[in-house]
Amino acid sequence: MRRAAFIGRFQPFHNGHLKSVEYILGVYDEVVIVIAAAQYSYTLDNPFTAGERIEMVKRGLGELYNRVYIVPVDNIPSNFEWPRHVLNYIPRVERVFSNNRFVRMLFENYGLETGTTPVVEGVSGSIVRKLMAEGGDWKRLVPSGVAEFIEEVNGVERVRSLYNLGISMRGERFEG
Repeated sequence: MRRAAFIGRFQPFHNGHLKSVEYILGVYDEVVIVIAAAQYSYTLDNPFTAGERIEMVKRGLGELYNRVYIVPVDNIPSNFEWPRHVLNYIPRVERVFSNNRFVRMLFENYGLETGTTPVVEGVSGSIVRKLMAEGGDWKRLVPSGVAEFIEEVNGVERVRSLYNLGISMRGERFEG
């Protein structure tokens, strides 16, 4: 069984993430989706809880879900130790996928092969969150099951409130 990991925050799970999973599953039998920064929620960059992100990923994957593990992993203070920390929580993998160069560097330094996935232009978590906050058409950027889930948990209202309050990643208020 060939297996790879795909690391992200999934705030929220969007069409680019779905395309990445499809790409990885075109080469590997299974993928472990690592929900990084699992301890963060109710901030501008991380409005959704780890549990909510798990549900979003499951709903967004549809039939692909039967080839996926979803594992939330908290961040730790030491970037050097973080790859080992992640690997302690997930099933064995042959390669780690991330479009974040720093994440790839950390895993490469740990001795693992890394890879990137194709980028879907105009789709990112920050774009989706900004559209939510500003009343834009965010639903076109996420799988329909994810949009339904976000509405069920009043996620748009949460994102708008966090933007209006100016709550940073660590819960600090900023002006701007």
